[in-house]
Amino acid sequence: MAALAATGADFEVLECDPAFADTAAFCERYGIDPAISANAIVVASKKEPKQFAACLVLATTRLDVNGTVRRRLGVNKASFATADETSDLTGMVIGGVTPFALPPDLPIWVDARVMDQPKVVVGGGTRSMKVLVVTDAFTKLDMAEIVEDLAKPSVS
Repeated sequence: MAALAATGADFEVLECDPAFADTAAFCERYGIDPAISANAIVVASKKEPKQFAACLVLATTRLDVNGTVRRRLGVNKASFATADETSDLTGMVIGGVTPFALPPDLPIWVDARVMDQPKVVVGGGTRSMKVLVVTDAFTKLDMAEIVEDLAKPSVS
């Protein structure tokens, strides 16, 4: 939480049962609207040398991996990083990845829809914690960039 505190942004720590850390389960269990829940997703190029980026998108959207992400990485093919790649790169496990403690050279792409919310819930660095934070905090991260159309609305 030191990295988040360093932004000077208002935030609230939300403890959670690790069994309910995945977004849909967390929102249902704790009564959080998915429209204010954001997922930090690490993506990777398919070919070596691997290129990575972290993407922050609302739970009500789906990351445009084969469009916007692939083009921004400048590669022919991209996908979600594996659980092992995510853990090796970030020191965090899927379901707990926070945009506030990522490697200093990892690009962080924040979907513009996230910034339409005054606050969102994001991972807290472990599966036992989430953070409710003002979205202005993302603009204070050195490697963060707000990106239009990083995600598309989910189809129900």
